[in-house]
Amino acid sequence: MNTTPSRWTTLTRLSLAGVCVALAACSGPSRPKPTEIPGVPVLQDVRTSWTANVGKVDFPLVVSAREDHIALANSQGVVAVLDATTGKDVWRLKLDQAISAGVGSDGQQLAVVTRNNELITLQDGKVQWRKSLPAQSFTAPLVAGARVFVLTADRSVIAFDGATGRQLWTQQRPGEPLVLKQAGVMLAVKNTLVVGLSGRLAGLDPNTGVVRWESAIATPRGTNDVERLVDLVAPFDRVGDVVCVRAFQAAVGCVNAELGKGVWTRPSTGEMGVSGNDTLLVAPLSNGVVQAFNRSNGERLWDTERLKYRILSAPLVTPRGVLMADNGGWLYVLSLADGALLNRIKLDSEELATAPVFAGGRYVVVTREGRVTGLQIP
Repeated sequence: MNTTPSRWTTLTRLSLAGVCVALAACSGPSRPKPTEIPGVPVLQDVRTSWTANVGKVDFPLVVSAREDHIALANSQGVVAVLDATTGKDVWRLKLDQAISAGVGSDGQQLAVVTRNNELITLQDGKVQWRKSLPAQSFTAPLVAGARVFVLTADRSVIAFDGATGRQLWTQQRPGEPLVLKQAGVMLAVKNTLVVGLSGRLAGLDPNTGVVRWESAIATPRGTNDVERLVDLVAPFDRVGDVVCVRAFQAAVGCVNAELGKGVWTRPSTGEMGVSGNDTLLVAPLSNGVVQAFNRSNGERLWDTERLKYRILSAPLVTPRGVLMADNGGWLYVLSLADGALLNRIKLDSEELATAPVFAGGRYVVVTREGRVTGLQIP
Protein backbone atom coordinates (compact mmCIF):
# COMPACT_ATOMS: atom_id res chain seq x y z
CA MET A 1 0.00 0.00 0.00
CA ASN A 2 1.21 3.45 -0.85
CA THR A 3 1.43 5.50 2.37
CA THR A 4 2.79 8.75 0.97
CA PRO A 5 0.55 11.49 2.42
CA SER A 6 -0.48 14.75 0.84
CA ARG A 7 1.27 17.85 2.15
CA TRP A 8 -1.34 18.49 4.84
CA THR A 9 -1.95 14.87 5.88
CA THR A 10 -0.26 14.04 9.19
CA LEU A 11 -0.60 11.16 11.60
CA THR A 12 -1.29 11.17 15.30
CA ARG A 13 -0.59 8.34 17.74
CA LEU A 14 -2.91 7.78 20.68
CA SER A 15 -1.49 7.04 24.12
CA LEU A 16 -3.34 4.74 26.52
CA ALA A 17 -4.78 7.82 28.24
CA GLY A 18 -6.27 9.04 25.00
CA VAL A 19 -3.86 11.97 24.69
CA CYS A 20 -2.53 12.62 21.18
CA VAL A 21 1.17 12.97 20.45
CA ALA A 22 2.08 14.25 17.00
CA LEU A 23 4.28 12.13 14.76
CA ALA A 24 6.25 13.27 11.75
CA ALA A 25 4.42 12.77 8.47
CA CYS A 26 5.30 9.65 6.54
CA SER A 27 8.07 10.04 4.05
CA GLY A 28 7.91 8.50 0.63
CA PRO A 29 9.48 8.60 -2.79
CA SER A 30 9.53 11.96 -4.52
CA ARG A 31 6.51 12.60 -6.72
CA PRO A 32 7.22 12.72 -10.47
CA LYS A 33 6.85 16.12 -12.06
CA PRO A 34 3.34 16.67 -13.48
CA THR A 35 2.96 17.06 -17.19
CA GLU A 36 2.52 20.68 -18.20
CA ILE A 37 -1.01 21.57 -19.25
CA PRO A 38 -1.07 23.81 -22.33
CA GLY A 39 -3.74 26.43 -22.91
CA VAL A 40 -7.12 24.94 -22.02
CA PRO A 41 -10.04 25.80 -24.30
CA VAL A 42 -12.87 27.15 -22.17
CA LEU A 43 -15.67 24.63 -22.62
CA GLN A 44 -17.39 25.60 -19.38
CA ASP A 45 -17.37 29.22 -18.21
CA VAL A 46 -16.50 29.99 -14.57
CA ARG A 47 -16.92 33.53 -13.24
CA THR A 48 -15.65 35.06 -10.02
CA SER A 49 -18.58 36.62 -8.18
CA TRP A 50 -16.79 37.89 -5.05
CA THR A 51 -13.71 37.42 -2.88
CA ALA A 52 -13.17 37.78 0.87
CA ASN A 53 -10.52 36.84 3.43
CA VAL A 54 -10.82 34.84 6.62
CA GLY A 55 -7.15 34.44 7.59
CA LYS A 56 -4.74 31.51 7.32
CA VAL A 57 -6.06 28.00 7.78
CA ASP A 58 -3.77 25.17 8.91
CA PHE A 59 -6.33 22.79 10.42
CA PRO A 60 -8.81 20.43 8.71
CA LEU A 61 -11.46 23.05 7.96
CA VAL A 62 -15.01 22.14 7.02
CA VAL A 63 -17.12 24.94 5.55
CA SER A 64 -20.72 24.59 6.70
CA ALA A 65 -23.18 25.68 3.98
CA ARG A 66 -26.80 26.41 4.89
CA GLU A 67 -29.03 28.03 2.28
CA ASP A 68 -27.32 31.35 1.43
CA HIS A 69 -24.87 31.41 4.37
CA ILE A 70 -21.50 29.74 4.93
CA ALA A 71 -19.75 29.29 8.27
CA LEU A 72 -15.96 28.99 8.40
CA ALA A 73 -13.00 29.75 10.63
CA ASN A 74 -9.26 30.38 10.66
CA SER A 75 -6.51 28.83 12.74
CA GLN A 76 -6.19 31.76 15.13
CA GLY A 77 -9.74 31.55 16.43
CA VAL A 78 -11.77 33.74 14.08
CA VAL A 79 -15.19 32.26 13.34
CA ALA A 80 -17.22 33.92 10.60
CA VAL A 81 -20.55 33.59 8.86
CA LEU A 82 -20.62 35.02 5.32
CA ASP A 83 -23.44 35.74 2.91
CA ALA A 84 -22.69 33.30 0.11
CA THR A 85 -24.30 35.51 -2.54
CA THR A 86 -22.16 38.58 -1.78
CA GLY A 87 -19.23 37.45 0.37
CA LYS A 88 -20.12 40.03 3.04
CA ASP A 89 -19.84 39.25 6.75
CA VAL A 90 -23.05 38.36 8.54
CA TRP A 91 -20.98 38.27 11.70
CA ARG A 92 -17.40 37.54 12.74
CA LEU A 93 -15.99 36.76 16.19
CA LYS A 94 -12.43 36.26 17.47
CA LEU A 95 -12.17 33.53 20.09
CA ASP A 96 -9.40 33.41 22.69
CA GLN A 97 -8.04 30.08 21.44
CA ALA A 98 -6.72 28.59 18.22
CA ILE A 99 -9.03 26.15 16.42
CA SER A 100 -8.36 22.50 15.59
CA ALA A 101 -11.72 21.43 14.12
CA GLY A 102 -14.83 23.08 12.67
CA VAL A 103 -17.13 24.46 11.62
CA GLY A 104 -20.28 22.50 12.41
CA SER A 105 -23.64 24.24 12.06
CA ASP A 106 -27.36 23.62 11.71
CA GLY A 107 -27.84 27.11 10.29
CA GLN A 108 -28.37 28.70 13.69
CA GLN A 109 -25.92 27.24 16.20
CA LEU A 110 -22.23 26.81 15.34
CA ALA A 111 -19.61 24.62 16.99
CA VAL A 112 -15.81 24.41 16.85
CA VAL A 113 -13.11 22.59 18.81
CA THR A 114 -10.00 24.40 20.00
CA ARG A 115 -6.43 23.16 20.28
CA ASN A 116 -6.91 23.17 24.05
CA ASN A 117 -9.52 20.42 23.53
CA GLU A 118 -12.47 22.68 24.26
CA LEU A 119 -15.81 22.47 22.47
CA ILE A 120 -17.28 25.95 21.93
CA THR A 121 -20.76 26.72 20.59
CA LEU A 122 -21.80 30.09 19.17
CA GLN A 123 -24.92 31.79 17.91
CA ASP A 124 -25.41 35.24 16.36
CA GLY A 125 -21.76 36.09 16.95
CA LYS A 126 -21.77 35.24 20.67
CA VAL A 127 -20.37 32.31 22.64
CA GLN A 128 -23.10 30.14 24.16
CA TRP A 129 -21.16 27.58 26.18
CA ARG A 130 -17.83 25.75 26.43
CA LYS A 131 -17.00 22.19 27.45
CA SER A 132 -13.65 20.43 27.90
CA LEU A 133 -13.08 17.29 25.85
CA PRO A 134 -11.05 14.22 26.93
CA ALA A 135 -9.00 14.18 23.70
CA GLN A 136 -8.21 16.17 20.58
CA SER A 137 -10.66 16.39 17.71
CA PHE A 138 -9.99 17.02 14.02
CA THR A 139 -13.57 16.53 12.80
CA ALA A 140 -16.06 19.39 12.71
CA PRO A 141 -18.75 18.87 15.38
CA LEU A 142 -22.18 17.88 14.12
CA VAL A 143 -25.00 20.18 15.22
CA ALA A 144 -28.33 18.42 14.74
CA GLY A 145 -31.56 17.76 16.63
CA ALA A 146 -30.81 20.33 19.37
CA ARG A 147 -27.63 18.42 20.19
CA VAL A 148 -23.93 18.72 19.42
CA PHE A 149 -21.96 15.57 18.58
CA VAL A 150 -18.16 15.37 18.71
CA LEU A 151 -15.84 12.72 17.26
CA THR A 152 -12.54 12.76 19.14
CA ALA A 153 -9.17 11.37 18.08
CA ASP A 154 -9.44 8.42 20.48
CA ARG A 155 -12.48 7.36 18.40
CA SER A 156 -14.99 8.39 21.04
CA VAL A 157 -18.32 9.93 20.09
CA ILE A 158 -19.73 12.35 22.66
CA ALA A 159 -23.18 13.96 22.65
CA PHE A 160 -24.03 17.27 24.34
CA ASP A 161 -27.29 19.09 24.90
CA GLY A 162 -27.28 21.97 22.41
CA ALA A 163 -28.86 24.49 24.77
CA THR A 164 -26.92 23.82 27.97
CA GLY A 165 -23.79 21.88 27.01
CA ARG A 166 -24.69 19.05 29.40
CA GLN A 167 -23.04 15.81 28.34
CA LEU A 168 -25.68 13.26 27.36
CA TRP A 169 -23.63 10.17 26.55
CA THR A 170 -20.31 8.88 25.23
CA GLN A 171 -19.50 5.89 23.05
CA GLN A 172 -15.98 4.61 22.37
CA ARG A 173 -15.03 1.90 19.89
CA PRO A 174 -11.61 0.22 19.72
CA GLY A 175 -9.45 1.03 16.74
CA GLU A 176 -5.93 1.16 15.38
CA PRO A 177 -3.34 3.16 17.38
CA LEU A 178 -2.85 5.76 14.62
CA VAL A 179 -5.41 8.34 13.62
CA LEU A 180 -5.26 10.88 10.81
CA LYS A 181 -5.03 14.55 11.63
CA GLN A 182 -7.75 15.01 9.05
CA ALA A 183 -11.52 15.53 9.20
CA GLY A 184 -13.48 12.32 9.61
CA VAL A 185 -17.07 11.33 8.85
CA MET A 186 -20.11 12.25 10.95
CA LEU A 187 -23.65 13.01 9.76
CA ALA A 188 -27.31 12.48 10.58
CA VAL A 189 -29.42 10.19 8.39
CA LYS A 190 -33.03 10.43 9.59
CA ASN A 191 -32.90 9.32 13.24
CA THR A 192 -29.47 7.69 13.02
CA LEU A 193 -26.09 9.25 13.81
CA VAL A 194 -23.65 7.90 11.21
CA VAL A 195 -19.98 8.02 12.22
CA GLY A 196 -16.71 6.79 10.72
CA LEU A 197 -14.86 4.66 13.26
CA SER A 198 -11.54 3.37 11.92
CA GLY A 199 -12.43 1.68 8.60
CA ARG A 200 -16.13 1.21 9.38
CA LEU A 201 -19.28 3.28 9.16
CA ALA A 202 -21.37 2.89 12.30
CA GLY A 203 -24.97 3.85 12.91
CA LEU A 204 -25.64 5.08 16.47
CA ASP A 205 -28.84 5.89 18.34
CA PRO A 206 -28.53 9.68 18.79
CA ASN A 207 -30.41 9.52 22.10
CA THR A 208 -28.29 6.89 23.82
CA GLY A 209 -25.14 6.29 21.75
CA VAL A 210 -25.97 2.58 21.36
CA VAL A 211 -24.51 1.14 18.15
CA ARG A 212 -27.31 -0.01 15.84
CA TRP A 213 -25.14 -1.31 13.00
CA GLU A 214 -21.64 -1.32 11.54
CA SER A 215 -20.51 -1.73 7.94
CA ALA A 216 -16.89 -2.15 6.87
CA ILE A 217 -15.48 0.01 4.07
CA ALA A 218 -11.92 -1.27 4.59
CA THR A 219 -10.21 -3.71 6.94
CA PRO A 220 -6.84 -2.90 8.54
CA ARG A 221 -4.04 -4.89 6.92
CA GLY A 222 -0.27 -4.74 6.87
CA THR A 223 2.73 -5.31 9.10
CA ASN A 224 2.93 -1.93 10.83
CA ASP A 225 0.60 0.73 12.22
CA VAL A 226 0.92 3.02 9.18
CA GLU A 227 0.01 0.27 6.74
CA ARG A 228 -2.97 -0.68 8.91
CA LEU A 229 -4.40 2.86 9.00
CA VAL A 230 -7.82 2.92 7.30
CA ASP A 231 -9.62 5.94 8.79
CA LEU A 232 -12.66 7.24 6.90
CA VAL A 233 -12.06 10.81 5.72
CA ALA A 234 -14.18 13.80 4.78
CA PRO A 235 -15.85 14.86 2.65
CA PHE A 236 -18.45 12.14 2.27
CA ASP A 237 -21.38 12.09 -0.14
CA ARG A 238 -25.01 11.34 0.65
CA VAL A 239 -27.95 10.79 -1.70
CA GLY A 240 -31.10 9.69 0.12
CA ASP A 241 -30.26 6.92 2.56
CA VAL A 242 -26.99 5.97 0.83
CA VAL A 243 -23.73 7.41 2.18
CA CYS A 244 -20.48 7.04 0.20
CA VAL A 245 -17.06 7.50 1.77
CA ARG A 246 -13.33 6.95 1.34
CA ALA A 247 -11.16 4.85 3.62
CA PHE A 248 -7.69 6.43 3.64
CA GLN A 249 -5.37 4.76 1.13
CA ALA A 250 -7.60 1.68 0.92
CA ALA A 251 -11.05 1.87 -0.65
CA VAL A 252 -14.17 3.80 -1.52
CA GLY A 253 -17.63 2.46 -0.85
CA CYS A 254 -21.30 3.14 -0.18
CA VAL A 255 -23.56 2.07 2.67
CA ASN A 256 -27.34 2.19 3.02
CA ALA A 257 -27.62 3.99 6.36
CA GLU A 258 -31.31 3.18 6.78
CA LEU A 259 -30.69 -0.58 6.52
CA GLY A 260 -27.15 -0.57 7.88
CA LYS A 261 -25.91 -2.61 4.93
CA GLY A 262 -23.01 -2.12 2.55
CA VAL A 263 -23.94 -1.43 -1.07
CA TRP A 264 -20.46 -1.83 -2.58
CA THR A 265 -16.75 -1.20 -1.98
CA ARG A 266 -13.85 -0.88 -4.42
CA PRO A 267 -10.08 -0.64 -3.84
CA SER A 268 -8.89 2.96 -4.22
CA THR A 269 -5.57 4.39 -3.05
CA GLY A 270 -6.32 7.97 -2.09
CA GLU A 271 -6.25 10.41 0.80
CA MET A 272 -9.06 12.86 0.07
CA GLY A 273 -12.81 12.37 0.34
CA VAL A 274 -15.41 11.91 -2.38
CA SER A 275 -18.29 13.71 -4.06
CA GLY A 276 -21.10 12.55 -6.29
CA ASN A 277 -24.62 12.86 -7.62
CA ASP A 278 -27.49 10.44 -8.30
CA THR A 279 -25.48 8.44 -10.84
CA LEU A 280 -21.75 8.73 -10.16
CA LEU A 281 -19.15 9.07 -7.42
CA VAL A 282 -15.84 10.87 -8.04
CA ALA A 283 -12.70 9.99 -6.09
CA PRO A 284 -9.15 11.30 -6.75
CA LEU A 285 -6.20 8.96 -6.22
CA SER A 286 -2.95 9.81 -4.44
CA ASN A 287 -1.11 10.05 -7.79
CA GLY A 288 -3.52 12.64 -9.23
CA VAL A 289 -5.55 10.23 -11.35
CA VAL A 290 -9.26 10.98 -10.96
CA GLN A 291 -11.76 8.11 -11.00
CA ALA A 292 -15.54 8.01 -11.36
CA PHE A 293 -17.68 5.07 -10.23
CA ASN A 294 -21.27 4.11 -10.94
CA ARG A 295 -23.00 5.10 -7.72
CA SER A 296 -25.44 2.18 -7.69
CA ASN A 297 -22.99 -0.70 -8.21
CA GLY A 298 -19.41 0.64 -8.03
CA GLU A 299 -18.50 -0.12 -11.64
CA ARG A 300 -15.75 2.13 -13.05
CA LEU A 301 -17.23 4.72 -15.40
CA TRP A 302 -14.04 6.58 -16.33
CA ASP A 303 -10.68 7.74 -15.11
CA THR A 304 -8.43 10.54 -16.30
CA GLU A 305 -4.67 11.05 -16.04
CA ARG A 306 -4.84 14.69 -17.15
CA LEU A 307 -3.94 15.86 -13.62
CA LYS A 308 -1.61 12.96 -12.81
CA TYR A 309 1.10 13.63 -10.20
CA ARG A 310 -0.65 16.80 -9.01
CA ILE A 311 -1.64 16.98 -5.35
CA LEU A 312 -5.40 17.39 -5.60
CA SER A 313 -8.08 18.61 -3.25
CA ALA A 314 -11.25 16.71 -2.55
CA PRO A 315 -13.76 17.16 -5.39
CA LEU A 316 -17.21 18.72 -5.64
CA VAL A 317 -19.57 17.30 -8.25
CA THR A 318 -21.77 20.03 -9.76
CA PRO A 319 -24.38 19.88 -12.55
CA ARG A 320 -21.79 21.48 -14.88
CA GLY A 321 -18.73 19.43 -13.99
CA VAL A 322 -16.36 18.27 -11.25
CA LEU A 323 -14.54 21.03 -9.33
CA MET A 324 -11.17 20.32 -7.73
CA ALA A 325 -7.94 22.20 -7.19
CA ASP A 326 -4.23 21.39 -6.97
CA ASN A 327 -1.64 22.57 -4.47
CA GLY A 328 -0.41 25.21 -6.91
CA GLY A 329 -3.62 27.21 -6.65
CA TRP A 330 -5.25 26.04 -9.90
CA LEU A 331 -8.94 25.19 -9.92
CA TYR A 332 -10.08 22.67 -12.54
CA VAL A 333 -13.46 21.80 -14.06
CA LEU A 334 -13.71 18.21 -15.33
CA SER A 335 -16.43 16.75 -17.53
CA LEU A 336 -18.98 14.53 -15.80
CA ALA A 337 -19.11 12.36 -18.90
CA ASP A 338 -15.45 11.36 -19.23
CA GLY A 339 -13.24 13.53 -16.99
CA ALA A 340 -12.06 15.76 -19.85
CA LEU A 341 -10.70 19.14 -18.79
CA LEU A 342 -13.29 21.87 -19.41
CA ASN A 343 -11.57 24.84 -17.77
CA ARG A 344 -8.93 25.88 -15.25
CA ILE A 345 -8.64 29.07 -13.19
CA LYS A 346 -5.76 30.44 -11.12
CA LEU A 347 -7.11 31.13 -7.62
CA ASP A 348 -4.10 31.63 -5.38
CA SER A 349 -0.55 30.44 -4.78
CA GLU A 350 -1.58 27.75 -2.28
CA GLU A 351 -3.81 24.71 -2.09
CA LEU A 352 -7.41 24.64 -0.91
CA ALA A 353 -8.04 24.31 2.81
CA THR A 354 -11.13 22.17 2.19
CA ALA A 355 -13.37 20.89 -0.57
CA PRO A 356 -15.47 23.41 -2.52
CA VAL A 357 -19.06 23.88 -1.28
CA PHE A 358 -22.27 25.18 -2.84
CA ALA A 359 -24.40 27.86 -1.16
CA GLY A 360 -26.46 30.83 -2.26
CA GLY A 361 -26.07 29.96 -5.92
CA ARG A 362 -22.27 30.18 -5.62
CA TYR A 363 -19.48 27.63 -5.51
CA VAL A 364 -17.24 28.67 -2.61
CA VAL A 365 -13.55 27.77 -2.30
CA VAL A 366 -11.17 28.60 0.56
CA THR A 367 -7.37 28.49 0.24
CA ARG A 368 -4.81 27.87 2.97
CA GLU A 369 -3.94 31.56 2.81
CA GLY A 370 -7.53 32.36 3.78
CA ARG A 371 -8.75 33.69 0.45
CA VAL A 372 -12.45 32.92 0.05
CA THR A 373 -13.90 33.04 -3.47
CA GLY A 374 -17.49 32.78 -4.62
CA LEU A 375 -17.78 31.40 -8.15
CA GLN A 376 -20.65 31.21 -10.63
CA ILE A 377 -20.80 28.44 -13.23
CA PRO A 378 -23.43 29.51 -15.75
